[in-house]
Amino acid sequence: MMMMMKMVRKVFYLSVIWFLVSHVVLKKCDAIWMKVPATGTKCVSEELQSNVVVLADYVVVSENDHPHLTPTIAVKVTSPYGNNLHNNENATNGQFAFTTKEAGNYLACFWVDGHNPGGGDLSVNLDWRTGIAAKDWESVARKEKIEGVELELRKLEGAVEAIHENLLYLKTREAEMRMVSESTNSRVAWLSIMSLGVCIAVSALQLWHLKRFFQKKKLI
Repeated sequence: MMMMMKMVRKVFYLSVIWFLVSHVVLKKCDAIWMKVPATGTKCVSEELQSNVVVLADYVVVSENDHPHLTPTIAVKVTSPYGNNLHNNENATNGQFAFTTKEAGNYLACFWVDGHNPGGGDLSVNLDWRTGIAAKDWESVARKEKIEGVELELRKLEGAVEAIHENLLYLKTREAEMRMVSESTNSRVAWLSIMSLGVCIAVSALQLWHLKRFFQKKKLI
């Protein structure tokens, strides 16, 4: 009976972990279908922590059957500090990959790069993968000679580690935000005290000035 309860509990825990993992992994590897305006720029961004692998593929979806009539775009990817991570011009498709060096918003911008026979908005498919979703599991399986259930368990382990790292990152960000909030509250409190002190000083100065004025006029 005890063994059965332990097995049920273990299956329950694994089911919960797999639910969380599947949602995190699916969320991290969703493709984005977006419209790039003919005379503007379309940007997408994601907030990432440091030491995260990012892999993305993009392709212009054209209604023309002839490849030479496919519109071209320019792509630029920048880090939170403005460093150029990827720059591609006159492209109908491409790929970029990098490992984040600092935490913050990573920005990918797309715009029409001259050649646009139709003159309208362009459809671009962007497959943006980060962290565990960007890992090449086929290479891992070949290198470590694992397959089947063992490979799935390895994926599960990697996903759990990614969730743990994300929780630690969120905890760090929460601590930073709390420190900023406490510092702001302290400054506001001191500013209020200083403002009250200035008001009291100005009021006392006004009373003293009025008293001297009435004394000079011999009204008191």
